[in-house]
Amino acid sequence: MAAPVRPDGAPDAARDALTALCRALLEEVDALAGRLTRRLLEREDVYAALGVPVRDDLRATCRASLERLLTLLAGDLPPGVDAAALTVDTGQRRARQGVPLEVVLRAYRQCGRLVWERMREVSGERFAGRYDAALLVVADDVWRILDASSDRLVDAYRREEARLRGLELGRRWAVLEGLLAGRGRDPAVARDAARVLDVPEDAALCAVVAPTGDGDDDPLSTPSEALAGLASSVWHARSGEIVGVVVPGEDATTALPAVVAALRRHARGPVGVSPPVQGLGELDVAHRWARLAARTLPPGEATVACLDDRLPEALIVEAPDLGPRLHRAALGDLLDLPGAERDTLLATLRAVLDADGSPSRAATALYCHRNTVMYRLARIETLTGRRLADARDRLLLGLALAAPDPEGDQGR
Repeated sequence: MAAPVRPDGAPDAARDALTALCRALLEEVDALAGRLTRRLLEREDVYAALGVPVRDDLRATCRASLERLLTLLAGDLPPGVDAAALTVDTGQRRARQGVPLEVVLRAYRQCGRLVWERMREVSGERFAGRYDAALLVVADDVWRILDASSDRLVDAYRREEARLRGLELGRRWAVLEGLLAGRGRDPAVARDAARVLDVPEDAALCAVVAPTGDGDDDPLSTPSEALAGLASSVWHARSGEIVGVVVPGEDATTALPAVVAALRRHARGPVGVSPPVQGLGELDVAHRWARLAARTLPPGEATVACLDDRLPEALIVEAPDLGPRLHRAALGDLLDLPGAERDTLLATLRAVLDADGSPSRAATALYCHRNTVMYRLARIETLTGRRLADARDRLLLGLALAAPDPEGDQGR
């Protein structure tokens, strides 16, 4: 709370009065420090909330600040002493302690107000009002000094705050990268991560992955806001993807559909969500599952996929070299038909499988007659060599429809 300059532009008599009053106040600086400390503690709850070390530090800072301010205003600051050094140190320390800037500034104003009030009182009590008029002369200069010093305080606080924010972001980045690499299975690493991320160590959580691709578009817009009130979350931008750690609540499985629905409204590209895992030690597994879920979606499709809803597609994505073989083995000669006929039969096959094998329900979905569906099914079985009545054949055909089609859109 030091000031950068003394009001040397004032007349000699006014400067002499200021010197006399400040030297008188220096004689009672301990009492003034106690008075200022009590005033701050009565008016600000934050010091008590932050704990004893900050409260103990407060009185020492009040005394040092009062002493520096009075010495400076008296013109007694030794040559070469940086008048603003104490102000800068106070701003940096309060930022590290987490005291809000507005609280720090209020303390600074209280310090200046107390000094001014006490100078007026001392002028009357000790000097019979001799310096009252002189105080009016230097008032503007004194408050200009205090304002300039408060600017230094704010600058020091914000610089330290930005430095700490950078350190915290770096720390969070390193912690999340460690968890994604599987180091969370070390209990000490998991405990440290829980503290840094403010996530319960053993909480049920899900991973979210939004691949960023080659474009500049954000694949998942404002995810924290999307989940506000539903779940706590931490988000991490990596090369090629955005990763989220989402804690849905005590019953993660029940809460997951609401999380997926909320994210879907903010999706600008494919987004994958893992099933719940237990604790930060399993985050690497959840991350792999969420990434896999995102890969099951067509490129550019703006939606959210939960892995448990796309397990067949995920199995195929995990073995991409089997895709063409799966198509040929399951669909056989059907793949060699002209495009229009091929797509019609594939759409019919999909509709029948979606209708649990019911030709009537498939016909309704396709807007055609049941006999038409029956005819197409007979042709499908002839071309593929598969029978829909056979459970294994039905599974194989379903997997072939779920796999990316190397030769067409498969009636999607």
